[in-house]
Amino acid sequence: MLVITPFLLIYQGVNGKLTAHGKLPSIIFLQYLVAPVMKLPNALIQKELDLFEVKFKEAVQSQAPLLDRIMRYVVKRKGKQLRPMFVMLSAKLCGEINDSTYRAASLVEILHTATLVHDDVVDDSLERRGFFSTYALWKTKASVLIGDYLLAKGLLLSLDHNDYQLLHILSDAVKKISEGELLQLEKARNLSLKEEVYYDIIRGKTASLLASACAAGAWSAAQDKTHTETLRLFGELTGMAFQIKDDLFDYASEDIGKPTGNDIKEKKLTLPLIYTLNHCDAATRRKIIYIVKNNSQDKNKVDWVMQQVQAAGGISYATKQMNHFKEQALNVLHTFPDSDTRRGLEDMVLFVTDRKY
Repeated sequence: MLVITPFLLIYQGVNGKLTAHGKLPSIIFLQYLVAPVMKLPNALIQKELDLFEVKFKEAVQSQAPLLDRIMRYVVKRKGKQLRPMFVMLSAKLCGEINDSTYRAASLVEILHTATLVHDDVVDDSLERRGFFSTYALWKTKASVLIGDYLLAKGLLLSLDHNDYQLLHILSDAVKKISEGELLQLEKARNLSLKEEVYYDIIRGKTASLLASACAAGAWSAAQDKTHTETLRLFGELTGMAFQIKDDLFDYASEDIGKPTGNDIKEKKLTLPLIYTLNHCDAATRRKIIYIVKNNSQDKNKVDWVMQQVQAAGGISYATKQMNHFKEQALNVLHTFPDSDTRRGLEDMVLFVTDRKY
């Protein structure tokens, strides 16, 4: 399917403020004139997604006026809802979508939203999905309390319906997310990171929630430990590919047609940079480390680092590893019989690795 785009609005953060929009320069415009539309398998579960929307809004309502106003702001700016889709497709692969499945999807989205709210505080981020973050609008105290409120709502949603196994599955994800973030924080101090440790970090901070989403969906429909573990592994492998794709956007964002370097500016070691540090000469390695530590806000020097990553093959290597995880995920998925639902999950994996945003 192709789409013809007459112009593209650009929203860009400058000093924490959302700024202008307008037509693309002609050269960049040609990249978007005829662009493939990434398709998600919404049609397979559209009715279920519509019902989920209603149930999720009900789940996060509050009697406190300020909290309710903030939550309405958060809900209106939701993303693509990939994780609830993984929950429901995993459930449908193993049986029938039921009330427990909707609660599992709501719990996953609640926990995901809580982690994003807290992430914006930790990263001092003023933007989220092209809009002001809750941190930008309501500052640290309110943002921390919002995240805490969401975590409490998630716990009560499960306990009120005796969904103890679902709560166990998702609580494990919260633990691993925190461990992954703390491990990344620790390693960022000295910029010493082996590739295996990087995988440990992203397995915790990103892949664990997607793994738990798939596992929770499977359990809600079948209460089968084998299916639950198989889909947990599928979700984890897909989540690994998802995070590497996000890392690659920092070097070659198809959205704006040029690299951004945000991870370098935030002193985050991602796979393209790790590969480069392990395969360049000693002098280049020392210079890269010095820039990341001391000149990460200097655009020219960050651009130089990104050029070294490109020249060393860091981007192509990360792409290769992303595709490796993608193939592993598909191999796990193919242990299930062929069906529309299985093909829908295949489309989800392909969307994760082929998306342009």
